[in-house]
Amino acid sequence: MSTTDLFTVSEDERERAALHARTAAAEAARIPDIPADTPLRPIHRVAVIGAGTMGGGIAMSLANIGIPVTLIDANQQGLERGLQRVRDNYDGSVSRGKLDAAERDRRLAFITGSLQMADVKDADLVIEAVFEDMGLKQDIFRQLDRLAKPGAILATNTSGLDVDEIAAVTSRPQDVVGAHFFSPAHVMKLLEVVRGEATASNVVATLMDLGRRMGKIAVLARIYPGFIGNALFRNYTREAHFLVEDGALPHEVDAALKKFGYAMGIFTVHDMAGNDVGYQTRKAQIVTRPTDRRWNDLILKLCDQGRLGQKSGKGWYRYEKGDRMPHRDPELEQFIVKESARMGIQRRQMGEDEIIKRCLYGMINEGAKLLERRVALRPGDIDIVYLTGYGFPAHHGGPMYLADRIGLANVLADIRRFHAQDGFWWEPAPLLERLAEENGRFADL
Repeated sequence: MSTTDLFTVSEDERERAALHARTAAAEAARIPDIPADTPLRPIHRVAVIGAGTMGGGIAMSLANIGIPVTLIDANQQGLERGLQRVRDNYDGSVSRGKLDAAERDRRLAFITGSLQMADVKDADLVIEAVFEDMGLKQDIFRQLDRLAKPGAILATNTSGLDVDEIAAVTSRPQDVVGAHFFSPAHVMKLLEVVRGEATASNVVATLMDLGRRMGKIAVLARIYPGFIGNALFRNYTREAHFLVEDGALPHEVDAALKKFGYAMGIFTVHDMAGNDVGYQTRKAQIVTRPTDRRWNDLILKLCDQGRLGQKSGKGWYRYEKGDRMPHRDPELEQFIVKESARMGIQRRQMGEDEIIKRCLYGMINEGAKLLERRVALRPGDIDIVYLTGYGFPAHHGGPMYLADRIGLANVLADIRRFHAQDGFWWEPAPLLERLAEENGRFADL
């Protein structure tokens, strides 16, 4: 099947995809082992730890629905910067006519800054929103265990760390939960609620309900590296990078992804976010990662060259001063070709068909593994995570819905081909194999 056959969507199919998205969003709120009438824990006051972009956005999401928030940071400068960012965000809404000045002032009045961790003492919910460092998060949770009142929900905004490891340093693991907001948190509609081994049912129910009240779609996940969203996203980005090593250029990958329906390609996204995001973590992992599989370190090498993206004027593309438009960069493209040669890779022409399939089918295969392990409750939960948090083209209905439309046997045939060609990362998910052999669909689950 050609890419045209696979990815051209008729008007009827668009309507079916939209119906699927609405159904999936409604279904995500239903958790089979937690009754709908489970009594919720009251949330009258919240503390947010960390006044960075994420913490400030979470505070705004709460203030927007009238919940008082104490925004706590470790130093005065960080706190002032965070509070100013919140004011600037609200001022922007006023200038765009989204809010009037009185409503802005009313919302701002719900947010109080503090430098004292002890100010969590009256909070019904504490949300930790510091950067991704297990030691730092555990240290904060030890303090919260001592300072937060009995029955307070202790949530971590980690994007992929083990919530059970964080809960283990407290004497109340039943109160600990993951609350993975997406940045900017006051804008993005997705909230991954991550259930630990000991997390109480009423804690999960309360977080799911709070997400709904904030106007978000809350989706339940179990503990797994990257939970649902980032677990699939890893496969998407890894294959895009391998494609560049194998013969494609960044603009060719991005053009294929845009043609599929993404608002922008992955390398444009990298440059916008900053190629140095996660640099230290990835650099540290090189020493301990398994040696039985292929890895991609091109992005680290770009950082070492100062190619951080838009903010440095060059990354996967080059940028003119005061202009965010990506332009092809011959210097970068020559570097990629040399890297391929250094790795002993014979570069070859990459068609749109291979680019799209390699970027998407790795996500589908990973999604099947998440369903098998009950990390995600249902295929629609994976789809709604991708539609609301990762810019997956709405007219395709999400990765698992798309796989059903293509036919799982067709998807599996390509995954087996990639596995024979590229090894480890393409090991077919047993659930996908079973469904394909039975002529089944993810929707049947």
